[in-house]
Amino acid sequence: MPDATSPLPLPSHPAKPRSNFNNWISAAGGVLSIAALFSFALLVWMDFTQGEKNPYLGIFTYIVAPMFLITGLITMFVGAWAQRRWMMKHAATPDRWRLDFSDQRQRRYMVIFAFSALVFVMLSAFGSYESYHYSESNLFCGEVCHQAMSPEFSMYKRGSHARVDCVDCHIGSGAEWFVKAKINGTHQLVAFALDNYKRPIETPLKNLRPAQDICEKCHWPEKFHGNVEINFEHFLSDKKNTPYTARMLLHVNKSAPGSPLGGIHWHVSAAERVEYYAVDDKRQDIPWMRVVNQKDGTSRVFRIDSFKGEPPAGQIRVMDCMDCHNRPAHVFPTANDVVEKSMLAGSLHSQLPNIKRVAVQALTQKEIATAGDAPQKIADFVRSKYADPAVATEVPAAIAEVQRLFGTTIFPERKADWRVYPNNIGHKDWPGCFRCHDDKHKTSLGQAVRSSDCSSCHTILTQGRGNELETLSAKGLEFKHPSGELDKELSCSDCHNGGIQK
Repeated sequence: MPDATSPLPLPSHPAKPRSNFNNWISAAGGVLSIAALFSFALLVWMDFTQGEKNPYLGIFTYIVAPMFLITGLITMFVGAWAQRRWMMKHAATPDRWRLDFSDQRQRRYMVIFAFSALVFVMLSAFGSYESYHYSESNLFCGEVCHQAMSPEFSMYKRGSHARVDCVDCHIGSGAEWFVKAKINGTHQLVAFALDNYKRPIETPLKNLRPAQDICEKCHWPEKFHGNVEINFEHFLSDKKNTPYTARMLLHVNKSAPGSPLGGIHWHVSAAERVEYYAVDDKRQDIPWMRVVNQKDGTSRVFRIDSFKGEPPAGQIRVMDCMDCHNRPAHVFPTANDVVEKSMLAGSLHSQLPNIKRVAVQALTQKEIATAGDAPQKIADFVRSKYADPAVATEVPAAIAEVQRLFGTTIFPERKADWRVYPNNIGHKDWPGCFRCHDDKHKTSLGQAVRSSDCSSCHTILTQGRGNELETLSAKGLEFKHPSGELDKELSCSDCHNGGIQK
């Protein structure tokens, strides 16, 4: 019997079981979660403080960062499950993955782990920031993400919108269109991965955001008043490569400030809405159109004689900037255009007989099936046209320039060049304006669309070559075709096609 005066022994308490989350796997998951949470906080701060938001910021902030956070949390629970399962099956050694601070060896590992975790958290935040900025870059859009569009990217870099980011036009601001663009891009991603995407890339884009949301952030019809002067510098396809210039005023907007739009920009006037129906995917064949007065709701319907009935309601399009400016950032210049510009710059010597014709024909050879074929076939073609020893010294430079022009404007593997991408500005190589202004679209009362004569949209100030260009006419000149009289039944694009005339 113990002495009544001696203290009673303290009752023993069982050791508190350690948490199943106390293991290296859960610790790694915790570090990943902290890094993701830190990145998420940084990106949310950028989202709320950045003025002009880029659409890609949303996907990194609200999709990518949370995905890493969820992955980290799942890893934590997997570690706890694995630790508990090991403990149940191996009662003799239950602490295989546990963190034991009393173990000197593990303490060294934990110091290394803690330092690595700190570096990882910092790098994840820096990486999130840099990844966001890289994903909004044109390099990412044109070469990494959308490699299938390398021809379009090449044209973009030399276009008038080369300093406008791809996402500014193709997506714009706001979450709604960002989500639409990404959903639509899913099937494009699959097609690219399987290498079965369309060649060439089909246009026009059916889901393109309205021009009012994109183009008119920088351009707006009311801004343009009066006329815009423009020069067209050409060379004829004759032996002398005869120069021919047309200097004119484009009637962009004839109205006074504050008045309803006139001139070319009347087509997007707020006073009247222009609608049309195209029977082809490229919107080149337009048999029906309607002009609706926005004030009183009255309308005028114009159609060609062969089109009967009414167009499908869901296929009637309201005209906007993109119906004329349909290649704002990806203009594929014609073979004629690039050769003439090269001649104007002196890269192709106009003194070389027939170089305009020969260069265009060399660029448009049907025998060129791939970009690899082009250099040799172009060289052989040009040499075959200049057997005269008198011009032999100029031929190598001409060959090199034509090869360069081909490599930067024609993409045979992607089947991409001006021939598959109509440019609706003007009417020389494609119908353009004459899709509607052809004197064939009439109302039921016989009223035709406004005349398509040359003075409707422009005033020719001077034309020709040499001394002819010294005389200007404020009233405008009648267009003089350099090759003789025009057939009134033909439009420009019936003969011109961007290459050698039909």
